[in-house]
Amino acid sequence: MALLTVEDLRVSFNTPDGVVQAVRGLSFAVDRGQTLAIVGESGSGKSVATQTITRLTPGAKVSGRAVFDGQDLLQASHDTLRHIRGDKIGMVFQDPLSSLHPYYRIGWQIVEMIHAHDRSMSRRAARARAAELLGLVGIPRPAERLDDYPHQFSGGMRQRVMIAMAMALNPELLIADEPTTALDVTVQAQVLQVMRNLQEEFGTAIILITHDLGVVADMADEVVVMYAGAAMEQAPRRDMFYHHHHPYTGGLLASLPTRGGQARLTPIPGSPPSLIQLPPGCPFAPRCAYAWDKCRTETPPLDPVFGDSAHRSACWLPHEDEQSRREGGEQHAAANAERNAVLFSTVDATELVDRESFGLPSTEDEQGKGIA
Repeated sequence: MALLTVEDLRVSFNTPDGVVQAVRGLSFAVDRGQTLAIVGESGSGKSVATQTITRLTPGAKVSGRAVFDGQDLLQASHDTLRHIRGDKIGMVFQDPLSSLHPYYRIGWQIVEMIHAHDRSMSRRAARARAAELLGLVGIPRPAERLDDYPHQFSGGMRQRVMIAMAMALNPELLIADEPTTALDVTVQAQVLQVMRNLQEEFGTAIILITHDLGVVADMADEVVVMYAGAAMEQAPRRDMFYHHHHPYTGGLLASLPTRGGQARLTPIPGSPPSLIQLPPGCPFAPRCAYAWDKCRTETPPLDPVFGDSAHRSACWLPHEDEQSRREGGEQHAAANAERNAVLFSTVDATELVDRESFGLPSTEDEQGKGIA
């Protein structure tokens, strides 16, 4: 049984301009010890979806289910939620300064958070635990740094403090919203390593919200690609990189720089649609090079592709082409070669990232083993 199961989550907001359909029928599951990455352009609904799961979207109209360890969070009482948040579900927000109070010392804030959920722990023990956590996330001289204020920490260190606070009570689920945004690559690698170490030590499940597919290659087990508030594609990490089906996923991959940095980037043309006035049919159709009449009138369901129930795509393009190619249907594959060359191989994943840095197999091993 999955630790968290989200079913048909829908979130909307009333605004003076109309109803914003921020999340439209999102479903996914996260197992214990697993990392689920939610990716997509800004405004795709990634953050709203995860904040709604923990009821941090006041004023929103919400429907669906978010069952965490047998408890539907969307129906839980405020007292139950107060117990679950922080104790069982930790949150790391994109901007640590939005969660760290500038007036209070770091140590006081961590101790207060621990004490709010565990009254049996003395403040002395809580302070010792806070110092231990700062050391665990790589803060030098942790016992001394407890008495510093947030402004005395660099951006990367503040993000580590947020991770320490989120992990203070060994939560079963960690939700990390763009945890490495605006950090240089060295600090980014350190923060991701901290999250991996904590996951390995405590078996924590992680929901990672990011627009950085390099981070996805490094961290994720499963991937959800969101666009205009809905899931366009869901797949295991290897399939997302090597056998993606949806043109939007291909566009995201094509817009990444290659290892050598010499190839010209291929951005997705156009802009995401307004969530107040969504176009009929597939929301990506106005930007899709493969859209046909049906795409502009009927919304495609999120159905299995290539005969794999773990890999789903919301696209009217044929689902069997890649499977036929895999099984040796050379004639059928040749007839679709031009489309498949772009749709399934927009970017060779071997060129996307440094394979060793991100734990990918060597080129020779790719056919046999795939992404690790």
